[in-house]
This record gives sequence, structure tokens and C-alpha cells, in this order.
Amino acid sequence: MKPPYTRPEEVIEELHGQKISDPFRWLEHAGTVESRAFVEAQNAYTEDVLSAIPTVNRRTLRQRIEQLLTIGRAEPPHVGGNRFFYVRRDGKQNQPVLYVREGVTGRDRILLDVNELAPDGTVALDWFYPSSDGKFLTYGTSPNGSEISTLEIMEVTDVRGPQEDKSDSEKQLEHASVRLLPEKIWRTRAASVAWLPDSSGFYYTRYPRPGDVPPGEEVYHRHVFLHKIGEPGNTDGMKDTEIFGHGMHPEHWPSVKLSEDGHWLLVKVEQGWARTELFLKDVQQPQAEFVAVATGRDFLYDGELFAGDLYITTNEDSPRFRVMKVTCASPQRENWQEIIPEGDAVIEEAQVIGRRLFLRCSRNAVSQLRIHALDGELMAEVKLPAPGTIFASLGGNCESEQAFLGFTSFTIPPSVYQVTLVGLVTPWARVESGIEPEQYQAEQIWFQSKDGTRVPMFVVNRKDMVRTGRTPALLSGYGGFNVGRTPVFNRNAMLLLLERGGVYADVQLRGGNEFGEEWHRAGMLEKKQNVFDDFIAAAEHLIASGYTDPEHLAIQGGSNGGLLVGAVITQRPDLFRAAVCQVPLLDMLRYHHFQIARLWIPEYGSAQDPEQFRYLYQYSPYHRMRESVKYPATLFMTAESDTRVDPMHAKKMAALMQSAAENHSGTGSDRPILLRVDTRAGHGAGKPVAKLADDAVDFWSFVFWQLGVSID
Repeated sequence: MKPPYTRPEEVIEELHGQKISDPFRWLEHAGTVESRAFVEAQNAYTEDVLSAIPTVNRRTLRQRIEQLLTIGRAEPPHVGGNRFFYVRRDGKQNQPVLYVREGVTGRDRILLDVNELAPDGTVALDWFYPSSDGKFLTYGTSPNGSEISTLEIMEVTDVRGPQEDKSDSEKQLEHASVRLLPEKIWRTRAASVAWLPDSSGFYYTRYPRPGDVPPGEEVYHRHVFLHKIGEPGNTDGMKDTEIFGHGMHPEHWPSVKLSEDGHWLLVKVEQGWARTELFLKDVQQPQAEFVAVATGRDFLYDGELFAGDLYITTNEDSPRFRVMKVTCASPQRENWQEIIPEGDAVIEEAQVIGRRLFLRCSRNAVSQLRIHALDGELMAEVKLPAPGTIFASLGGNCESEQAFLGFTSFTIPPSVYQVTLVGLVTPWARVESGIEPEQYQAEQIWFQSKDGTRVPMFVVNRKDMVRTGRTPALLSGYGGFNVGRTPVFNRNAMLLLLERGGVYADVQLRGGNEFGEEWHRAGMLEKKQNVFDDFIAAAEHLIASGYTDPEHLAIQGGSNGGLLVGAVITQRPDLFRAAVCQVPLLDMLRYHHFQIARLWIPEYGSAQDPEQFRYLYQYSPYHRMRESVKYPATLFMTAESDTRVDPMHAKKMAALMQSAAENHSGTGSDRPILLRVDTRAGHGAGKPVAKLADDAVDFWSFVFWQLGVSID
């Protein structure tokens, strides 16, 4: 089968003296009749190709995928008074359910089930924040994976006790009694919320509405406001007082924290992923102004407030981070005192819980947890359930008698554990998987990248696997935005391959946070090519070590990882049999014109800058593609409701590669170039299980087909 014909339209643009060809720019306009027809034709073609694979029984594949997707997940609770609010997904639920528990050992009650809001599961719970007494809860929901949340408020009037005449399963399904308030505040994407101590209102972040700013600017200008519950005529929040943000750069990103006594409001302003600033204000003093705590320096800062002190975690002159302490009344830099110095592990977050400092750390891409006194003295090193990952902030507050951690590994599903103030760990909300961990092994191996840098990756396989040099393997990575790749439970990627004797490899590329800020900066801006070199070296090492060969090696990545996949298949197409490129960035000369992508200029750079144009053009996958090269079989997966990475990237790249294959028989040849556009989904957050299953069936049909794995 041949792909549908896509009409090229010659567009030549000159940038910094370089003529740039863009034959499929018309696909950037998603709403035109021709663009919609392109998506329909591509989806139909992809479905036809994947459904006709003779070696893959898609019904059998779906059955196993659905079994794996019934393995749930739980996240650590947010604490409000004696109430514990947390989300958990069980069985075939499309979306997680928000539960409330009265007391640490109380029975769970359903607080909010967004599955009831849309039969197909396409309404997601984006975030939630309980008041400090647990009486109120703010939460945000959004449709179709858009992540453009609407803030609502509920009052938790009663968490009912068990009824003795019901079975345990029936008791689990009881609802807490709630009252939904009339407030509905739009455009609260990824909101940061800090409740007032008396629960009368909260500080929060939101974006302007379309029409309040020029077109396209409504995805920027995130500011801080104060909302008072029940204020007459203000159910939409439009009368809320703006607290912070006036005159701020439109792409800077504030978030808020409030001290337990309600005096001190801390605003952290992110300016990309390598620089933040901190501002502090005594909001109970009418004439007080924000004081600059940390500004004008090219470092990262975060803060915790307790008992009139500010605890600052920073990489200032310490790439792996350290913790400083200062009084809120005099927070200037000259008053800071170091209480926890930089060590061999990267400090990822410090939280005040139970009048202790809990430090979430990472060493060689494996999580650690330490408990310190407020003066910095080490009190306990917590023994975690296994080598793995603490996947979220800890649950608890300054007066809690315990902390809660979300933990996962390659064989442990995301579960919640309770940690005492002296470091003892017990299960709190365990998720059962039916997986037998003893069947598998995970090894961290090291290799040298192109410039000699030592880079690690995790290699996971069955213990009884014998290296033949031809084992089907999947290599994945990310390499950017200070985001680390650590051991996580992957239901529908890793396990399906391992069960069939394959190898899964996850590489800790430069650009992440695995070894501190130096590792991050070594993979951003003009050094982005290091990320691609690391990934290529990882593939070469897997081949040289006898795990696999180029005919049995597939690669996968999403978002910034999609850029990674696009870059390496255009730089080293000979290394890979197949590639799955998900919600990717691929046109790096125009990416910043779409959706929220101006936020990423500090990480990537912009083609408007002559020097940054030079290196962006050098690796931009859309511009590096050549007609005379035989590329790996490639499946592009994107979504129309993606409000982060515009689907135009995958559309343009697929059209270009298909056109090249049509014009030159040496390109692509018998290796297909497929495009799959989900018409009711976004970047991935909040995607319902039904759609995850659809994605996984197509993903694995394609990968198993190309790697020669049969599914009967």
C-alpha cells in the first residue's frame, strides 16, 4: 500500500542569509478543509497498514494490553487537617478517582469521579489543593487532553463512616458528602494554589482570557491573584485582585506558597528550566511590598516556609544543590546560612513535614530519601522498597506526624508508602500488579559518548535471556528540561516486550537532571547535539555488547523525546530498524510560533537569533531530511488537542518523508512512514485508558511487525 498523496507547495524563506525550503507549511493550518482531509486520509492509511500485518494478531495484542492497563496507580495524599486527599485508578477506569480519607487509617470515600463527567473518559482531573483544615478543595478539570483547566471549589461537609450492614466492597464505593460552590474560574492551566489559613480564600495563578490580550498571547501572561470565597458577583474570578505579575515578562511562570500562619507569601518565578527567582511578601502588612530574595542570577532556587524561616534549595555555586536557611524578616542573600551542603546525590526537593526537612534526592538516577532536623542535622536515611523512583512531591505538612511518598520501579506499580518521622516505611495504598519481579533483571551499564563523557542507561530483560546479538530491543530517552529518566513501571511499553524475550533500554542523556545542573546545561541550547550523540552511542553500545543489531533495534520518544527520535533517525538512520516518534518537535526553526512553545526558547534557542539559528538549523529534523537516504520505518503519533507541541510537526515531517519515498525509490523503500493523529486527545496528560489501549495496540503492532516478533 502506498501513502496518500500530499500536495507540496513551494515556500522559500530566507533566514540570516540561508534560503529555507518548507514545502508543507500549509499543514500548519489545521482548520482548513485540505488539512482536515489530509488527517483523515493519513489515519485511514495507517489503520489499513497496521490492520493488515500478517504476523500480529491485534485482538490477542489488545487483550494483553488491556490486562496490563488494569494495573492501577496511586499518588501520595495532600493533607488538610485530619483528612487525606489522594487519587487512585483501579481496573478499567479511564481516569483516576479522587478519594478522601478521615485519619491515616480511615476508610476511603469517593470525593470526585471525573469518569462520570464524560462516558468516553475524555474529561481529566488536572490538579487539586485542599485547604489547610480539609474543609474545602479547589480542583481543575479539562476536556480532550487540552489541559486548559477550569477551577472549581467544593466544600467537604462530611466523610461518612462505614455502615455495618454493607460488605467491604460496597463500603469502598461510598461517597463523601460535598457541596459544590458556584465559582468557575477559567484558564487555570497547571494552577498553583495556596489557601489562606482560615479557608476564606486562596492565592492562585491563571491566564488571561482571549480578547484580553492580542491573539496568541493568552497562553502566556500567567499572573497571581487572590480569590475570596463567596464574594458577590465574582463567581468567574474576574474581580479577583492581581497580586503579582504586572509588568512581568509574559513567558515567565510564577507559582505560590503561603506560610502556615498566613503572613508570608512566596512567589517563585521560573524563567525557563535553568533559572528561577524568588520574591517574598508579608501579606498581613497592608503597605508591604515584595522583597527580592533571589534575582538576577543564572541559578535555580526553590523555597519552603515554616515558623518565620525560609528554607532555600539552590544550585548556586553547587550544581547538585544545597539547602540554605534565612529569616523571612530579613531574606536578603547576605543573610543566608548553609545548613545542608552539596553532596554526591542531587537534591531534587526539600519539604518541611512534621517539623523536619525531608530531602528527596537522586544518585545515579536512583531515588534516595533523607530526613534532617531544621538546623540541617541528618536524622535518618530512609530505606526505600527497592532501587526505584520517588515520582512526586511527598505528602504531608509542617504539623504532620508522618510523610507519604509515591514510589515506583521497573517492577513495582506507582504505590504510596507511609514514612514515620524517624524513617520507617510501610505501605499505605499499594497497587497489585500480578507481575513476578524475580523473572526480570535491571542493570545499569555505562558507556562512552562521542566526546568521551560517561553516560549510564538501564537495561531490563528476563533473567533467562541469552544474548544472541539479534534480540528485539527498544531504546528510549528524553534528554532535556532538567527532567531525569529513572526506573518506572511501564505497563504497556516495557512489559509487553520483556514477556516476549525482548530488551528494554532507558538512557540517562545529558539535558536531564540525573547529575545536577551541569548535566542539564551540557544538553541544552548550543550543546543540544550532545543529547543526540549520547543516544547514538547508547544504540552502538547495545549492538557492540551483543544485545541486538540494527535490524532488531527500535527507538521511541515523546515530546522533547520525539525531537530526539527525529534527530537521530536523520543523523544515523543506519542504526535503527524502526522508530516511534510521539507528539514531537521536528521543525526547530518555527516551533516557537505555536502553542506555548515560546516558553522553551531558554532551553532550545530561537531561529530569530543568528547564532541560535545556526545550531538549530544544523539538527532540525524537518530540515535535515534528505531524499536519497533510506530511513527507518517510522510511526508518527500526535494529537489535535495538544496545547503544548503543535501537531503540525508530525504532519509536516510525515508528509516530507512520504514524498521523498515516492520520489526516490531508495528512500524508505519497503519501510513504511505512517502518521496517526488522535482527534480527541492532547499531549498525553489525562488520556483515558481506552485511548491508551488504542495507542498501545498501534504502537506495538508497528514495532513487533518491524522487529519480527509474532503475536498469534
